[in-house]
Amino acid sequence: MTDSTTKTKILVWDAPVRVFHWLLVLSFAGAYLTAESERWSLVHVSLGYTLGGLIAFRILWGLMGTRHARFASFVRGPAAVMRYGRAMLSGKSEHHVGHNPAGAVAIVLLLLLGSAIVGTGWAVYNELGGHFLGELHEAAASVMLAVVGLHVAGVVLASWLHRENLVRAMVTGKKEGASSEGIRRPWRPVALIILIAVLGFWWLQWQSAPSSGASGAALTSEKAKYGSHDRDDD
Repeated sequence: MTDSTTKTKILVWDAPVRVFHWLLVLSFAGAYLTAESERWSLVHVSLGYTLGGLIAFRILWGLMGTRHARFASFVRGPAAVMRYGRAMLSGKSEHHVGHNPAGAVAIVLLLLLGSAIVGTGWAVYNELGGHFLGELHEAAASVMLAVVGLHVAGVVLASWLHRENLVRAMVTGKKEGASSEGIRRPWRPVALIILIAVLGFWWLQWQSAPSSGASGAALTSEKAKYGSHDRDDD
């Protein structure tokens, strides 16, 4: 927390965190929207693998990244989360330079749910686990969508309470706080590596895409195994 009399614009979110955040948004939204489409199955699978790679990076960066990116700086116990929730409901929410306790819960849940989605999606795509894992894959995606909705609502509420645009902060990396609480380096080269890796993977997936006829036959076979209502690729 910071003293309001010493607030200034400081760099809080490094470039890797910001690139991760928006690529995660794109990957999950795209995978969710293409889950029921045979035509866009390759996109769904590619975005699912991208989601897994991004989560793996975020876990590593949460252990060795910059100050506000590390899990140790924002993951708190139930008491801190409840205290923050009560303060928010009363209209006097605590101001945190990094992730607030409620945001921290959302991040942990999103990483766990994302991992479950990728794991079950991979298993179903490789014909492991059968119908049960297909249902679990779909359920995890639905729960993650709900968590995303709650997270967005929390961001909007916190932005209003603190008169601070938290969405813009995840674009620029800057928030209000004491100068001593900022980070010194944006780590742009790491962000560039992430972006190149993701775009390169997408290009390879596009280049290795089967012909429309072969793809359609394979998808029809998959549908026959797991049922047309399942999201059976990730």
